[in-house]
Amino acid sequence: MTKYFGARVERVEDEALITGHGRYTGDISLPRMLAAHFLRSVHAHARIKGIDVSKARKMPGVHAVYTFADLPQVLREKPFPLFVNSPVIKQGRTWHALVESEACYVGEPLAVIVADTRYIAEDAAELIVVDYDPLPTASDCRKAVLDGATLAHTDAPDNLASVFTIETGDADGAIKTAPHVHHESLWQHRGCGHAMEGRAVTAVYDPNDDLLTSWSATQGPYLVKTVIGMMLGLDDTKIRVVAPDVGGGFGPKGIVYQEDIVVPWLARELGRPIGWVEDRYEQSVATTQERDEYAEADVAYDDQGKLIAIRVSVIHDTGAYLPWGVITPMIGATTLPGPYVLPNYKMVVTVALTNKVATSPLRGTGRPQAVFTMERLLDRIAQALDLDPVVVRERNMIRPDQLPYEVGIVGRDGSPVTYDSGDYPKCQRMALDKIDYAGFSARQRTALEKGRYIGIGIANLVEATGLGPYEGASVRVLTSGKIGVFTSAASQGQSHKTVFSQIAADRFGTELQEIEVTTADTSKFPIGVGTFASRVAVNTGSSVHEAATKLRGRVLKLAAKELGVREEDLDIVPRKVVLKDGVKPTRNRPREIALTRLLTLSAGVPGFTSEDKGEPGLTETAFFSPPQSTYSNATHVVEVEVDPEIGNVEILRYVVGHDCGKVINPMVVDGQIQGGVAHGIGNAFYEFMDYDENGQPQTHTLEEYLLPGILDVPEVEIVQMESPSPLNPIGVKGAGEAGTIPAAAAIIAAVENALGPFGVRIAQQPISAQQVLGFIADAKKAGGPGRAPVVHEPMEM
Repeated sequence: MTKYFGARVERVEDEALITGHGRYTGDISLPRMLAAHFLRSVHAHARIKGIDVSKARKMPGVHAVYTFADLPQVLREKPFPLFVNSPVIKQGRTWHALVESEACYVGEPLAVIVADTRYIAEDAAELIVVDYDPLPTASDCRKAVLDGATLAHTDAPDNLASVFTIETGDADGAIKTAPHVHHESLWQHRGCGHAMEGRAVTAVYDPNDDLLTSWSATQGPYLVKTVIGMMLGLDDTKIRVVAPDVGGGFGPKGIVYQEDIVVPWLARELGRPIGWVEDRYEQSVATTQERDEYAEADVAYDDQGKLIAIRVSVIHDTGAYLPWGVITPMIGATTLPGPYVLPNYKMVVTVALTNKVATSPLRGTGRPQAVFTMERLLDRIAQALDLDPVVVRERNMIRPDQLPYEVGIVGRDGSPVTYDSGDYPKCQRMALDKIDYAGFSARQRTALEKGRYIGIGIANLVEATGLGPYEGASVRVLTSGKIGVFTSAASQGQSHKTVFSQIAADRFGTELQEIEVTTADTSKFPIGVGTFASRVAVNTGSSVHEAATKLRGRVLKLAAKELGVREEDLDIVPRKVVLKDGVKPTRNRPREIALTRLLTLSAGVPGFTSEDKGEPGLTETAFFSPPQSTYSNATHVVEVEVDPEIGNVEILRYVVGHDCGKVINPMVVDGQIQGGVAHGIGNAFYEFMDYDENGQPQTHTLEEYLLPGILDVPEVEIVQMESPSPLNPIGVKGAGEAGTIPAAAAIIAAVENALGPFGVRIAQQPISAQQVLGFIADAKKAGGPGRAPVVHEPMEM
């Protein structure tokens, strides 16, 4: 009987973290350890004519200074590998370990200084003289794709990294003959991850074992290990990568950066442990970002508000490089249809190279952009036909009897986008009932009579989760009698140890405290992929389930043989196997046997032939590879109040209806949604990474780049429904991003609804208080409701 799966079990990770005993990469201190610091380009685009490091090298406490010319040939001869390659990529540019001759964004590393302390290294960096020859800058992605545009790389034919089309049906033809067509221009911001812990690397080389160990604040230790081997020419048996406690990831920590390779190389080169920790400035200019996109969208619909076609042209700013291919805009293009029947759809995506830090996956990976576009278009239909926005969504929503539902397009994994299970109308109704949507019109009228402007917004999501190719887990009986679980999964707050313990305890048949989980150490588990894209619960969770089930079978078989009973006569309790109540023991045999005794028996006796012809030891390993993505869904409904005098927006209530299949731990899922909504609120109101026309970042400190605080984030009201996925043995779907993806769309809709009396229309995110006032002023100039201009230009925050 299940005891833990589905229960609100307290996190086993928390005691160490809240008592200050967490172990982050920055906490690792080794004897004779030195500090690394990277000198970074101050120009967005410049030719490097020379770097004089002579004074820095002479500074007391400095052990070494390296530029590109000082690197070994193995690092100079090739750039980083292009992961997630695709035939649609025209220019798969990736960075080098250090800049050779042309810096292409502010923050690109030019040199590395190794010193006794970080302070000395930073002071030494001030002594380095760089001879820059500034070059014209490609800063605006819309201008960058035009013929004759300034080149982001001087050796490039143009700034087109990729141009691709995702389509089903005949959107062009359908739009020509549709009774109603609306055009919308949308802009969505470039934002940062800003995890509480920045990126960090600590490396040490042991010449006795010829072993290079790197501790990294990463989402993918196995990927880091692979790239270290590829870039340094090392065999994988000579590399160990560990992701200890990691204070947030959100996608940017899934990328392999220059520092991930240079710091381990320094440790080998100098024979000393080397540590590097990213500061907040570096986090703003040198860590990948996301969400600079401009879209021109046409939506065709009939008199009832039913969708006929959507056609979108998108320009996506990828920055100077493509460290993760074109996954972000690709996922956005395949996500846009959402939970709606869309007979004809076409998106043409142009991926532009610019002189900014690269963009890559960031909590939602293109999906917030897609949902924002779709949900804004549905709201425009409602406004044009004078329909309730919910009615428009209900009329277009995929019904549960249509599932599994083939959308008609191919996903990022190369397989057709097919929604496996769910009940989207029910999930939406649950959220609407929770917030009392039926009573909102009366609340709004009463508020308006008192001079208060309240509004409500809704947005829906269907998200591909549980992506392949695989993850694995080993479950074994430890010499203490406890059960060890070893996985490749790297946690940055997802409660892996808790949920894997719940799965293993139930499947093996013991208590939660008897499970010991080890994650994200390449020396403890042989191979893995990484924690991103809401995939670990499906892949690793299923692997733990299968391995624990097989181990239980082996333990019971061996115990039955030793006790002289049938397997079905036995129970597993903490650290032993016992006869069930009512079962009589075999003559001269005990009623129980310790797991440690079974472990000894399974290992065999030295010098004797083993009677057990199976694999020695009590260990079982399983790898789960999903046949396709499994699709979770969510509905966000938010009620806000806007002060038209000062532009302030207050969130009054926030409700999320959510379906991630079978829920392993409701408390963990609720926490993921609450945190995700906080991220989405940041996207909607605060987070804006601004660059000027010269590619210079203007919001590179937390004084200018705003993040939501505790007073800005309400307690999210969450209603869970469960539609088990048929695609994995535990019926789960991913839950890590559903709190973020629809948030901005719902919030912007609510603000627009509150400002309905002024005729405001909003087609951008984020929005500031200053911009809200501008929207109201522009709407008044335009003549009132329905005639306000669309505002989609980046504005001063």
